Amino acid sequence: MNMKGKEMLGKGRTRSDTTPLLGKHKQQHQQPHPKNRFHSSPSACSHSISSPLFLEMAAAISSASSSPTSHCNVFLGVDVGTGSARAGLFDEEGKLLGSASSPIQIWKEGDCIEQSSTDIWHAVCSAVKAACSLAKIDGEQVKGIGFAATCSLVAVDADGSPVTVSWSGDSRRNIIVWMDHRAVKQAEKINSCNSPVLQYCGGSVSPEMQPPKLLWVKENLQESWSMVFRWMDLSDWLSYRATGDDTRSLCTTVCKWTYLGHAHMQHINEKDSRDMEACGWDDDFWEEIGLGDLVEGHHAKIGRSVAFPGHALGSGITPTAAKELGLVAGTPVGTSLIDAHAGGVGVMESLPEKENDNEAICHRMVLVCGTSTCHMAVSRDKLFIPGVWGPFWSAMIPEYWLTEGGQSATGALLDYIIESHVASPRLANHAASQKTSLFQLLNNILESMMRELQCPFIAALTEDTHVLPDFHGNRSPIADPKAKGVVFGLTLDPSEQQLARLYLAAVQAIAYGTRHIVEHCNANGHKARYAPLFSFFFFLFLFILILNRRFVSAL
Repeated sequence: MNMKGKEMLGKGRTRSDTTPLLGKHKQQHQQPHPKNRFHSSPSACSHSISSPLFLEMAAAISSASSSPTSHCNVFLGVDVGTGSARAGLFDEEGKLLGSASSPIQIWKEGDCIEQSSTDIWHAVCSAVKAACSLAKIDGEQVKGIGFAATCSLVAVDADGSPVTVSWSGDSRRNIIVWMDHRAVKQAEKINSCNSPVLQYCGGSVSPEMQPPKLLWVKENLQESWSMVFRWMDLSDWLSYRATGDDTRSLCTTVCKWTYLGHAHMQHINEKDSRDMEACGWDDDFWEEIGLGDLVEGHHAKIGRSVAFPGHALGSGITPTAAKELGLVAGTPVGTSLIDAHAGGVGVMESLPEKENDNEAICHRMVLVCGTSTCHMAVSRDKLFIPGVWGPFWSAMIPEYWLTEGGQSATGALLDYIIESHVASPRLANHAASQKTSLFQLLNNILESMMRELQCPFIAALTEDTHVLPDFHGNRSPIADPKAKGVVFGLTLDPSEQQLARLYLAAVQAIAYGTRHIVEHCNANGHKARYAPLFSFFFFLFLFILILNRRFVSAL
């Protein structure tokens, strides 16, 4: 990711986390609560309450009142993104009662991007307490908790204390962030093995997945490797930190660890499926890539048991975690989801009544946009698509195969394009003085330019300016982490108008990238529907609607 590491140190979210892209802020209209098609489970509501769509509406929908709320049953969703931890409180109808966020620290040094689980937990506690205070909710009213987070890799010892994964040796830095690309060579080594499990992740693992990162640590930080007692996805670690139960989610293990979820097809209707023994690990794969020690102890370090998302873990929240969060010990905690996949559940499961059937869900593709963008579609049959992750069985929607495409830098690309331009500080000062967002100023500049130059539409302003958006590699469908970005049409023009052109060209490039993924998936068996006049303008429209960096939409 092309951000300045020192400038990011200790900061929270960057500008585009909270400001609109190519469009004025529109008031959100509440939609009827959709029927839940998930199979019965003790905490089925945790699928929707942890959706990033809800959690990122804090500024627009704050319902704090002067008197305590009358809601008896409240559900808490916690979403940890790249730049902040967010907490949202919802009633039984899915209405947001209150939410808050807290920034998290990030260290960036070249391809190495790291965070601290201690810092993240403190941010989670702060956000939860603030959300409860805003909504006038006390801990006893919270009846269930769901976590969602980025697919970052967490290292802890036998006592649950952090183990460094950093060249610096700083024990706080025990998380390799999802977008870290230090393990490119390790990914290439793993892919050269041609293991059968690779066909379930588009034919090759990405350095953004966990096996390459694990292999990097073993090859480069031997002391840390010997100290680690548990390797966990961040969302699994959050549920573990809250409950003491290290059962892993089928979502995280299947999508990021090469776990074969379809080994559990026979468990889909079992009441005790949360206690499933982890039978989907391919031991030959781990041995072949040089990580056979992770097979020891029935896979104790990477997961001896898994659960379908939403099943209650352990005995609920522990007394220690409850005190830290301001909640009540024993409150049920559901098995987690990856953050983007939680958003996918929110969109896929909100079909209109007339479309609420098993086939209609297969005509949607979910876009979850933030620092990166995930493109997710489901199907009844498993579809092997070169360069696109999956098929993953029941990783997002129960009993459906998930296909996951993506762009590694979207929000981060826009940040970089804007912040690296000489006119950026001047424009930011103008935005501050006018009490508006930098993005709104860019939008206004583009509209003025269109009128002055008599362009037929705004998109024509970039006739001679083009961006190839692979600044952090190409996740899909080319699946090349070494791919590089390109900006064509640069001049010596230092003006705000030229910055606006580059910004627009970057948005268009992201839209083209999305079109490439959609068409590639449809050419290989998916059925995402779109209008006959389908073009990049449709995807540009999606980005016009983005109200912040964590937005969910669907085709």
